[in-house]
Amino acid sequence: MNPSTFVKPCSKKVHENNNIFCVYDENEVENFSEAFLDSSYWQKNNHIVGTAQGRGTTWFIEVNNKSWVLKHYYRGGLIGKFNKDSYLFSKNANTRAAKEFELLNQLCALNLPVPKPIAYRITNNGLFYKADILTERVCNAQDLISLLMKQSISSTLWQRIGKTIKSFHDHNVYHHDLNIHNILIDDQEKIWIIDFDQGEIRSSSGNWKQENMSRLLRSFNKEKTKCNTIHWQESEWELLLAGYESE
Repeated sequence: MNPSTFVKPCSKKVHENNNIFCVYDENEVENFSEAFLDSSYWQKNNHIVGTAQGRGTTWFIEVNNKSWVLKHYYRGGLIGKFNKDSYLFSKNANTRAAKEFELLNQLCALNLPVPKPIAYRITNNGLFYKADILTERVCNAQDLISLLMKQSISSTLWQRIGKTIKSFHDHNVYHHDLNIHNILIDDQEKIWIIDFDQGEIRSSSGNWKQENMSRLLRSFNKEKTKCNTIHWQESEWELLLAGYESE
């Protein structure tokens, strides 16, 4: 089952144990344990139903008719080569997991198509922390790059992708890494946006919306260069823009 259009407001509860700080939605989780933010727990109990590879492994979980995604926060770029997953700690509210959890709650309240946040965990080791987040999974969906590797899509769907992105920008939602891996299309052809790490709600001023779109276009060109069989042409970018610019 996919996340519903109208979501129950988050009822946040805090769980603390020594250097571990967790927040979870008690409407979504019964008998919470900090182990829920640990992939080995789900592996041991045979609840892992799939994985995805990025900077690290993302785990897909099925338990009690619920579908979740578990992600550990990894660093990218040059710094990630010698510091894989530790971040400078100031306070729990400033951690990447806390910020993504809170932003997703805001976006759900706006009825924007994002996964509902379930829980996060901060493991504090003095000056540094590591973090994990659990979100609802968008089921029966594939990312845009996977779909385009198999087939072309309709002009209507291209325009709806553009219109969906515009709905986020209309609410001044900044996505730090808008690319074709973070756009999902489910079996009802509903478009979802995922991975709001380092995202935020910004002022409408500045060029960041155009920069978001430029980043997305670069991701199309990058994948086209890597694999010429992808079903995407520059003319289809114009269709996406037409949807973005429509009223």
